[in-house]
Amino acid sequence: MKPYLSVIIPAYNEAKRLSLTLIDINKHLSRVDFSYEIIVIDNNSSDATKEIAERFSRLFKNLRVIECFTRGKGAAVKYGMLEAKGEIRLFMDADNSTSIDQFNKMIPYFNSGYSVVIGSRDIEGAELVPPQPWHKRIAGNLGNLFIQFMLLPGIWDTQCGFKAFTEEAAEKIFPLIKISHWGFDVEILSLANKMGYKIKEIPVFWVNNPFSLVSPFAYIQVLWEVVKIKWWIITNKYAISSYKRTF
Repeated sequence: MKPYLSVIIPAYNEAKRLSLTLIDINKHLSRVDFSYEIIVIDNNSSDATKEIAERFSRLFKNLRVIECFTRGKGAAVKYGMLEAKGEIRLFMDADNSTSIDQFNKMIPYFNSGYSVVIGSRDIEGAELVPPQPWHKRIAGNLGNLFIQFMLLPGIWDTQCGFKAFTEEAAEKIFPLIKISHWGFDVEILSLANKMGYKIKEIPVFWVNNPFSLVSPFAYIQVLWEVVKIKWWIITNKYAISSYKRTF
């Protein structure tokens, strides 16, 4: 039987944080009235991430562990999205910055015809605990303005790691992505926009992780990847015309 929801968790060296995330997910999903699956994508970890996830797969129903040997969060999410079976496919961070309970806010939008619903830390109603340091806020805001100018006007937070797609959108968008690292969020949203899928940005409760694995260099890398995505779209490197949805 096809599950309603697939939860994809890309994990690279998350042995210290993954257990609590899986416990929280299981706590919330064990109470829902729809079917689901949980997929941990071990992204070539050098610690015990895979072993810990496999132990939980024997305790929690519908949890499976898949290895992705191509390094990068984008590569892991792509692999998980295409391995998933759910009618709605959501990826979230292994550190549980945004808890699975925030998915409840997304359901009405899928029911009303949206194909992509994304969590946001930068629109009215979002809560960040504790707030990000000032230098990260400035870097993020400047980067977002550049992304809006280049590709995604009206989307205020492309980088929040809590995004969900319908089965159709996931299976048409993710085979096309070229970016394996942090810029993949911009890429998948740009492809969704180009294909004509309706995107909804919703406020979420987000817990700031002081031990984030994202380096300052990642901001520069994302901006460079934004330029590449723009060029690929202009030159039709994605061959989107054959996929574009009509309404």
